[in-house]
Amino acid sequence: MPCSQFVRHPTLSGVLRLAGALASAMAVVLAVAGYVLSLGTVGRTVGPVPPSVLAAASTLPPTYWMVGADGSVYSLGSAGSFGSLAGQPLNRPVVGMAATPDGKGYWLVASDGGIFAFGDAGFYGSTGAKALNRPIVGMAATPDGHGYWLVASDGGIFTFGDAGFYGSTGAMALNRPIVGMAATPDGHGYWLVASDGGIFTFGDAGFYGSTGAHPLNRPIVGMAATPDGHGYWLVASDGGIFTFGDALFRGSLSSTLLPAPIVGMAVTSSLDPYVPGTTGYDISWPQCGGTYPPPPFSLAAVGVGGSRTFTHNPCLASEVAWFGSATVSLYVKLSSPAFGTPAQAGTGPAGTCAAGDASCQGYNYGWNLVQDAYRYASSQGVSSDVWWLDVERPAGTSTPLWSADTAANSRVVAGAIDALTSLGIQAGVYSNSYQWPLIVGSYSPPVPQWQARPNAPPATQWCSSSLFTPGPVWLVQYGNSPFDQDLAC
Repeated sequence: MPCSQFVRHPTLSGVLRLAGALASAMAVVLAVAGYVLSLGTVGRTVGPVPPSVLAAASTLPPTYWMVGADGSVYSLGSAGSFGSLAGQPLNRPVVGMAATPDGKGYWLVASDGGIFAFGDAGFYGSTGAKALNRPIVGMAATPDGHGYWLVASDGGIFTFGDAGFYGSTGAMALNRPIVGMAATPDGHGYWLVASDGGIFTFGDAGFYGSTGAHPLNRPIVGMAATPDGHGYWLVASDGGIFTFGDALFRGSLSSTLLPAPIVGMAVTSSLDPYVPGTTGYDISWPQCGGTYPPPPFSLAAVGVGGSRTFTHNPCLASEVAWFGSATVSLYVKLSSPAFGTPAQAGTGPAGTCAAGDASCQGYNYGWNLVQDAYRYASSQGVSSDVWWLDVERPAGTSTPLWSADTAANSRVVAGAIDALTSLGIQAGVYSNSYQWPLIVGSYSPPVPQWQARPNAPPATQWCSSSLFTPGPVWLVQYGNSPFDQDLAC
């Protein structure tokens, strides 16, 4: 039988005055009554618009939606627009929003529990026709997007689709009303939060602290969970963030005068910054001194490195600037140490390597190469929240970049992925299903894929399945006349 636990804890993991707290694998975006306020890699303020609640469409990139109380949906960054309720008569105001797991759809919920589904969000039921004891104040989606929970201000839980019921506070006497909820990563539990920051845990949701015993300048208005479920953020109406467990802090708006109170927060685990179906180009040092791709373009990938590893693209800044407001990501070409700068493999996070320790040398080389590329990009005023690792030209080809030792080669890629992760950057790999195993063997990191030119149109057919890693396909390269073109999946 489901059981509940209401817990208050006097110790805070951290009280951070800000309007955005970002983990390395997700972005938390806050809604102000009339404005978007965000920090870390999400750095823009937009307004004025109606009072609203936000849902992040991706994690690190500046991609998210805002929904107004009138049901207007505002797409910012590279978030796709899947529809809104703007101009439609509503029985009750919209009070919340949840994004689908892939970030390619969303639900809006009104205070009477009416559900409005857009994009790939499915409709699994609502409380729109039911008499409620208390108004709906929030919602959360299940991990697979095939269901959702609604929560009322008394903590009553309403389940739809594959959302399971793990308890509620509907029959409890509350000191303060419930204001929000968040689901655990496996969907077998959830947290409820009250306006004083008291935390209620259900199912497999763990307790990592609360503000229940702490005097607050402003009431708590919402919460969000970290991707692994080992922490959460609470947000107050003045933009103050309280972090617990492994929830991380990435900036502050403590000195910013907010135009209106914060009203909620929401996240999704999708990292994909690209709008499906949009196209663009990838360019690098060979285009220096020549013409750049003509518009229109909606996305681009620009190479940071030069003709060899540990050299640099002298036109990086101008190439990135050329693409203007398009979604621009960066890439860096990898190789075995012997085909680049072997001296860079000797020391690093794997230690000081023995002369014949190819595994140690490979890991250090990948790590050091990414760190070098990152420093160069930063010196040029260029940044991206997604970096692609170019893995091509195996041993035996006319111009190889890799040795025949696939185990050592895989350590180069692993070191590069870990270096990007340490920098708070999403790593992806560029290759294809033929070259990848020839270079790294059975190594299969769970990162996004950029499919190298398949030469089998249409490009869209290569979006449907994982080709050489378990991760999703985000980009497909196609054509090369005169520039490589790319399609977002």
